[in-house]
Amino acid sequence: MMSRRWGLAAAAAMLVALWFVFFYAPTERTMGDLQRIFYFHVSSWWLAFGAFFVVAGASIGWLRTRRASWDAAALAAAEIGVLFTTIGLAMGMLWAKPAWGIWWTWDARLTTAFVLWLIYLGYLLLRSYVEDPTRRANLAAVLGILGAADIPIVYFSIFWWRTQHPQPVIMGGPDSGLHPDMALTLAVCVAAFTVLFIWLFGWRRRLETERRALYRIRRERLAQ
Repeated sequence: MMSRRWGLAAAAAMLVALWFVFFYAPTERTMGDLQRIFYFHVSSWWLAFGAFFVVAGASIGWLRTRRASWDAAALAAAEIGVLFTTIGLAMGMLWAKPAWGIWWTWDARLTTAFVLWLIYLGYLLLRSYVEDPTRRANLAAVLGILGAADIPIVYFSIFWWRTQHPQPVIMGGPDSGLHPDMALTLAVCVAAFTVLFIWLFGWRRRLETERRALYRIRRERLAQ
């Protein structure tokens, strides 16, 4: 019942976000309507970062307590983080082609973001190939914690190196900033993606908990 409510809330929030993006936010003077990708691009990356921080936190929880609930939470967050990272990369490529004339360039921001995607894709692959549950959780926890170290590198890469990627419009320096209507639209989109994340995270974690319970029951029956 709670999952259904969060699902309905996520659907409603995304509809509101779409209205803000396409009907409320003003058209950017330089890029025109192409700039509207910005709201989904930034929101997906912020939630991807948040998801991977949850992976790291849950992984620490697993290593300290050995409670399966922490491991299930780490898996759920990792899958959602990979989903949002994929969306962020795809949105960035759709934006880059008309803006830069190319789909992709190996500058510092894009390369470190791609590495982050590969790390957590590898995290999911590792979980699918290691059969022993405890060993799988231990290895995944270590990778989940180490992988989060790439998040600040992705964010600060545009400050540390010369990149084709533009400077951030929020907390990017004295010349950064958004039109108030654009800032409100971005806030609405981030809120909508956050509600979507909460719904997906709760649903996926519960599904993983049920899967593990079923696995234990099957093992007990086979052992009899």
